Amino acid sequence: MMTYQQCIDFLYQQLPMFQREGKAAYKANLNNTLAMDEYFGQAHRKFKSIHIAGTNGKGSVSHTLASILQESGLRVGLYTSPHLKDFRERIRINGEMISEQHVTQFVSNNLDFFAQLKPSFFEITVAMAFEYFAQQQVDVAVIEVGLGGRLDSTNILLPLLSVITNISLDHTELLGQTIADIAYEKAGIIKTEIPIVIGKSDPITRPVFLNKANEKQASIFFADLKFTTHYSLFTTDNLQTFNILHADELKYENLKTDLLGNYQKENIITVLQSIDLLTAHFSISTENIYQGIQYTQRNTGLRGRWQTLGNNPRIICDTGHNEAGIEAIVKQIQNTPYKKLHFVFGMVNDKNNNKILKLLPKNATYYFTKANIPRALDANKLQQEANNYELYGKSYPSVILAITAAKQNALPEDFIFIGGSTFVVAEAI
Repeated sequence: MMTYQQCIDFLYQQLPMFQREGKAAYKANLNNTLAMDEYFGQAHRKFKSIHIAGTNGKGSVSHTLASILQESGLRVGLYTSPHLKDFRERIRINGEMISEQHVTQFVSNNLDFFAQLKPSFFEITVAMAFEYFAQQQVDVAVIEVGLGGRLDSTNILLPLLSVITNISLDHTELLGQTIADIAYEKAGIIKTEIPIVIGKSDPITRPVFLNKANEKQASIFFADLKFTTHYSLFTTDNLQTFNILHADELKYENLKTDLLGNYQKENIITVLQSIDLLTAHFSISTENIYQGIQYTQRNTGLRGRWQTLGNNPRIICDTGHNEAGIEAIVKQIQNTPYKKLHFVFGMVNDKNNNKILKLLPKNATYYFTKANIPRALDANKLQQEANNYELYGKSYPSVILAITAAKQNALPEDFIFIGGSTFVVAEAI
């Protein structure tokens, strides 16, 4: 039997992994996934599921839904990616990570099969999650799409409900160059006669989703056409609170969440529309909804979403890394009081840097850095590109050195923001 560390090393080193390698690890078909599903006795058919895709917000929506279902007394599987600190964050039941022992057994017992099939890191991880949820007899599993939708390894599911949070430009080298192309890939999770919730009724993506839903005879619900919230407030106990309207009538008053990004208002609307449909399958009370949303982080272990890492100076990190994600972050920074802004920033080398750099605030001191993965963009190169957009500062070879420098330079009334890439945030946490 291999040790846990040997198994993790095997997963990272033997197999292409999109998070680390990028495009080379992307599989443009489901052949391996189907072969593995057959081999593991079609584990995905042994539990109920909810399938969630989208460019931004799918992690927050997945965790919040899982939290509400957990508060309803259900045994809830949760599969998400990427992880921040520990591989086992990807596979949880009621917030508890899969055990090291289970990971070790799964990899060790199937080594010969993996050697023969040569699946990717993600394909193996999805198979591990499905097998674990089946074995542990979860009542329902919330499954987040890894990349895209149509060709994602998770797309063998026949869920109770499919959800697409929103669409913006990301992974264009794999999913297509336009919003409509990307919407088409995400719409690949729409299944025959299975209801679909769309977070945002965008004029470009709406026809794509309506066509696919029509073709699959799936009833379609646009969350932002049913639910609205005009603003959020922050409470003294460091929560964000919303008043949510349904068909212009107040339905959820003073609905609190421990997720503090302003962008969560879109995610909560998507969650509430999804819960409306899930009440056909599960007993979910209004109290379960309030508790689930308020205690998402505690119940599910979600991290890296406008997360406070320190005060005096205030230190915030956020994993938002594409155009829409960065735009939302910059808006929230502008609404945050501070004397001076220090920006610890790193990117991966396959993003459209220009579109992101032009969104960043010019009135900040930058600490350009590089996460410790092969896909990370060199800090000096990032600094040169950023200078073209009047973003100035020094470059640092590691995230820790960049954060240390920012802390040394910052006064108690200043603000340090850390982001640009999930991997920069992972090292900061």
